[in-house]
Amino acid sequence: ASPHFLRTSPFPSTPTKTMAAISQQALCAKTSVAGAKLNAKRVSQRKAVKAFSARAQAVAAPAGTSLKKGVVTGDDYIAVMNHARANGYAIPAVNCTMSPIINACLEAAKKANAPMIIQFSNGGGAYMAGKGLKNESDQKAAVMGCVAGALHVRALAEFYGVPIILHTDHCSKALLPWFDGLLEANEEYFAKHGEPLFSSHMLDLSEESIEENMEISAKYLKRMAAINCFLEVEIGITGGEEDGVDNSDANPEDLYSKPEEIHQVYQALNPVAPGMFSIAAAFGNVHGVYSPGNVKLTPTILQKGQAYIKEKEGLATDKPVYFVFHGGSGSSRKDIREAIGYGVIKMNIDTDTQWSFWDGVKDYVAEKSPYLQGQIGNPEGAEKPNKKYYDPRMWMRAAEEATCKRLLEAYEDLNATGAMTK
Repeated sequence: ASPHFLRTSPFPSTPTKTMAAISQQALCAKTSVAGAKLNAKRVSQRKAVKAFSARAQAVAAPAGTSLKKGVVTGDDYIAVMNHARANGYAIPAVNCTMSPIINACLEAAKKANAPMIIQFSNGGGAYMAGKGLKNESDQKAAVMGCVAGALHVRALAEFYGVPIILHTDHCSKALLPWFDGLLEANEEYFAKHGEPLFSSHMLDLSEESIEENMEISAKYLKRMAAINCFLEVEIGITGGEEDGVDNSDANPEDLYSKPEEIHQVYQALNPVAPGMFSIAAAFGNVHGVYSPGNVKLTPTILQKGQAYIKEKEGLATDKPVYFVFHGGSGSSRKDIREAIGYGVIKMNIDTDTQWSFWDGVKDYVAEKSPYLQGQIGNPEGAEKPNKKYYDPRMWMRAAEEATCKRLLEAYEDLNATGAMTK
């Protein structure tokens, strides 16, 4: 018989008619957790939190080839981040909305011989579930799409021979039902496999006061630490627009985090689960891509934040927190490398990979245009078939190749090419 994880819906209230429209992959992706059983497990899991946190702090950055291959979570994920920090590189994080983009990421990671972060936004998850399924306020479609994407990655990642991190992107307060659904899936997976389905998740409560942001984040971090799942938080505002969130008119002052705010995050989260969180601090970065000179990055904000925490907490390390670089598309290599020097271990790339994916299709259509005007008839003859040219695998492969090429450039920018040999 199929295991419970593969045959039971986490959403018993979902109408049968609606469920029939969901792909088999999404059906296999859904999970359920019996409340009483989960509560009993949480008791024992919480006892492991402090022990895990201590291990996380003690995990050394091992030689590159000793990093675990395939999806990494818990100690293995911490080891990858410490390896990146110790060797002066950062890991690209790509928003994926379909399997061809996932496959392009895996291919690029293999070619670069370096780790990769595959992440899903709320909208991306809903798209993965299929646009024929409406994403209601309960966010079930987004949850199922993200879980389906994660299972796709888990089925393939190990064969590509590099560490792969599974992550979800911005989650505002309004989208917390999505976050809750993801954690339920993680807890179910953890109960069966001893690790969470995802490596990490992001809470973006930057629109709330920093006090409320940290209060909610700390509660979720405690729950996540019990299953060895990592948390990313955001303070300040990343400008621009992404996945339906538009901060184009944000107050310029909010685009730059203060050292005291970064320290406030450390004070709120480190006692809950030391070393199990990262910070997306604002240093002038924006979502989207803009003409040179329109984005005023100030990476030294990150340096000041690290120094402030070190001084206030009396720490020996120069980089007490992991930083995340949002809005990386279009940034100069100089700014990227400087930010890495101050503790950035992850950089988000979305706009540039969206363009590369389209660019590959555009160039393919331009090159093969005479063969794409009808099913039959091309320059080789009026009766010649064109099936091999309009086959989706042909033009989709062109999109994958263009995206892989762009990601290899990102690996160079991030000083991450050949990271597994460092």
